[in-house]
Amino acid sequence: ELDIHVKRIMQLMYTLKSMGGEDREEGSIDTEAHFKDAYKIAAESVVLLKNEKNLLPINASEISSVAVIGNNAMKKNALGGFGAGVKTKREVTPFEGLKNRLPESVMINYAEGYQERYAPKKESVFGEVTQERAETIDELDPKMLEAAIGAAKSSDVAIIFAGSNRDFETEASDRADLKLPFGQEELIAKVLEANPNTIVVMIAGAPFEIGAIKEKSSALVWSWFNGSEGGNALADVLLGTVNPSGKLPWTMPMELKDSPAHATNSFPGDQTVSYDEGLLVGYRWFDTKNVDPEYPFGYGLSYTKFEIKNAQADKERYTKADTIIISVDVENIGTMDGKEVVQVYASMKDSKVERAAQELKGFAKVLVDSGQSKTVKIEIPVKELAYYNVENSQWEVESGTYEFRIGNSSRNINAEISVQVE
Repeated sequence: ELDIHVKRIMQLMYTLKSMGGEDREEGSIDTEAHFKDAYKIAAESVVLLKNEKNLLPINASEISSVAVIGNNAMKKNALGGFGAGVKTKREVTPFEGLKNRLPESVMINYAEGYQERYAPKKESVFGEVTQERAETIDELDPKMLEAAIGAAKSSDVAIIFAGSNRDFETEASDRADLKLPFGQEELIAKVLEANPNTIVVMIAGAPFEIGAIKEKSSALVWSWFNGSEGGNALADVLLGTVNPSGKLPWTMPMELKDSPAHATNSFPGDQTVSYDEGLLVGYRWFDTKNVDPEYPFGYGLSYTKFEIKNAQADKERYTKADTIIISVDVENIGTMDGKEVVQVYASMKDSKVERAAQELKGFAKVLVDSGQSKTVKIEIPVKELAYYNVENSQWEVESGTYEFRIGNSSRNINAEISVQVE
């Protein structure tokens, strides 16, 4: 028995060339090539949620000062940790990124705005959180608030960096709600009153209830824990060097009660957890139950505008061994080169089994120059339309009519086509 497991591990090591003498490949870590890749990934991931009054991108040549507000502007998140911790040789914060990218003629007025403070940890109560509960202190310090408002008033543009961090959004401590911590919502409201030209940037990995902020702000950006080059990438998006093309990988609910685990009252459960949403995980729940989200799955704006049209399949009928090829034209009708993500959702109305209203089955990101058009082809093997037959414990493709909905989010569908599977 021991030999079997050792052999399995050694086979993997041999395949990866981590053993085998002269054939072993020399590795590398924290090289400039790695940082270049990290930058590209971060730049591609930033999501533009709202952009009114042409606040974005910031034209650095037309301003003389910018207020940078929020603890998250200086916060580093790639500092190692437990099992999921990643430690990097360097990490560029949003403040450092702006400092690197803005011309010397633009003064940066920084104010911390809020403090990252926690109340003494309480022993967890089953049904509320996991292990120890981290409770935030949400009262703003009056002097820090005054400094933030002063920085916003004295600057041409203000940028607030809010959201969470690796200490707040962490393992072993579920959030009790989706409220912003540390008094951030009050801070954002006060700064927006002081300077309408305020851009709100959320740095977080999971959703928050941001309906009030969405209504009050003219520009809203969602960034992530974007690693070693996150600050530079984010600055380039804010300044227009990079046209944002990220999309939300989850649904942003209006309220916590809208999410499936809470809508079904199955969280946290008793001694046994019951997943009452069944197959309707994530966006499938919202789309099937017609629950309006704050922002839908796959959502993300650009500094330019696209039209998705001329959708068609390469055939009308397919066998279960075939691959469906869907093609669409993506036209950039705006004034800036940019990337769009074409998303293909599949549905089957007359299915004999329970299915979601639609499921993402393919997507493709394409760069289209201003005024130009490109044809995008997305391949979907028919086997990807299969459902799991619990009676015979195997995946099966149901014969019938399938509808493919093509758009740039689960709620923005631009074209629909139907095909037959025999």
